[in-house]
Amino acid sequence: MAKVDPSPERFRELMLGEEPGFEEVMTCVFGVQNHEVRTYLMLLDHPSSTVEELAELLDRDRSNVNRSLSTLREKNLADRERRLLDGGGHIYQYSATPVEEARELMHQTLDEWTAYVHERIDEFGLGER
Repeated sequence: MAKVDPSPERFRELMLGEEPGFEEVMTCVFGVQNHEVRTYLMLLDHPSSTVEELAELLDRDRSNVNRSLSTLREKNLADRERRLLDGGGHIYQYSATPVEEARELMHQTLDEWTAYVHERIDEFGLGER
């Protein structure tokens, strides 16, 4: 399970916004940036992409795309597969976690965070100040 530490500001923005979309919910629940969500969505449309291919598609620097992919992998939203090249060496190809699994992961992550918040509320006023 991906550890998440959502910021209260993001949840406030999400709750006060007018019908947030999948991208807004994803940034809030997983604590990722908009460019990381864009990378995830691009991977959905272009599975088995390399960093170089994604960088071109997203019009971003390869090092930035690499960081986004690392974050997505940490959050269990992307996988990396090593492919051997005919001439020797290897290359990594990335694919997004399927939407159905990402949805379930979002539900689980949010449920865990909600349970944590409920515990803090229940503990309020029980200890010494």
